[in-house]
Amino acid sequence: MQNIDRQSCLTLDRDDPLAPLREQFQLPPHLIYLDGNSLGAQPKIALQRASQLVQEEWGHDLIQSWNKAGWFDLPSRLGNLIAPLIGADQNEVVVSDSTSINLFKAIAAALDLQSQSPDASQRKVIVTERSNFPTDIYMAEGITRWLDRGYRIHLIDSPEELSQVINGQTALVMLTHVNYRTGYLHDMAGVTALAHQNGALCLWDLAHSVGAVEVDLRAANADYAVGCCYKYLNGGPGAPAFIWVPERHQASFQQPLTGWWGHAAPFAMQDHFEATTGIRRALCGTQAILSLALIESGLSIFAQTNMAALRKKSLALTDLFIDLVESRCAKHDLALATPRSHTQRGSHVSFAHPHAYAVIQALIERGVVGDYREPSLMRFGFTPLYTRFVDVWDAVEHLRDILDQKSYRSDIQKQAVT
Repeated sequence: MQNIDRQSCLTLDRDDPLAPLREQFQLPPHLIYLDGNSLGAQPKIALQRASQLVQEEWGHDLIQSWNKAGWFDLPSRLGNLIAPLIGADQNEVVVSDSTSINLFKAIAAALDLQSQSPDASQRKVIVTERSNFPTDIYMAEGITRWLDRGYRIHLIDSPEELSQVINGQTALVMLTHVNYRTGYLHDMAGVTALAHQNGALCLWDLAHSVGAVEVDLRAANADYAVGCCYKYLNGGPGAPAFIWVPERHQASFQQPLTGWWGHAAPFAMQDHFEATTGIRRALCGTQAILSLALIESGLSIFAQTNMAALRKKSLALTDLFIDLVESRCAKHDLALATPRSHTQRGSHVSFAHPHAYAVIQALIERGVVGDYREPSLMRFGFTPLYTRFVDVWDAVEHLRDILDQKSYRSDIQKQAVT
């Protein structure tokens, strides 16, 4: 990128139609926050919502709030707010539990559906990436071990292997839409079509794409999807996750966590389980209302824009970051791990460096917050709702200075959370 300087980045911010949205977030002054792909910033209205929830709905109305404040319907209402962000129809998404728990439900439902196919005895393979987020692999390992019916997991090392390994033995293809380490963006429609051509089902983890990348689950004809609400959706630390089941699969959706919130008549207090109809059969037990309710604070900001505009800015931010790092830090031992192609890039950028963890810690000490992922990756997230172009320039200048001066401790010990 030629003739780019700090002033031109300020000009980009001045002309950015999304710039006013930043004012709706509680961001510490002088902090450059490039970790919204791990934990989103706090919407300012979240504090007011939390106060209302604690003082009025819980403090004053107490148990009446299940009806009066709509607590009982909150999973469905939030799901309907997320639906437009992922290309889903109304009443196809609920917010509940964690991503891991929802993965367990979706994997179980997929394997149950496949067990009814004529060639069920041959379909025993779950295909996923070795570099998938570990919990996705762990949940698949857990359910296959628990079922003990000959299922196994096939780990691939590159997306190019998918066309070679998806075949008549494949029951389920389970992928994260945007790889958490590299930012690689899968071709959702293409992979789903490949899975279906071979009789397999397709489950997508949207944790690193929802809210920053355009997603169209129904157009891709996907089978199941899950995702978290605390990254680009800004729902708060550990906020409940969501699960998507298209209408065509809802009647057959069965999973073993048959808690009372998924019952057809939960307050009939029957002594046997009868699944409700529709997407609420993906629910399990009583919801964590305090954290669930705050998710709406982040989702309300998305109603002021659209995913096409957010994606356009995301790509502009990541283009700028890659160009500046490669031009201004060219003499240093940095290797880009993120695809350059727009069609294959999510909203975070990763660079490898021999002392990646130490450099990230040095950046954090200067007020530039990114994070570290094994092995040796510096990861920087660009949240188009609040990241500025001048943040990109200033972050790269800090990175350049740290590398030039070697002002990082190569012997630093890693903290529990990296």
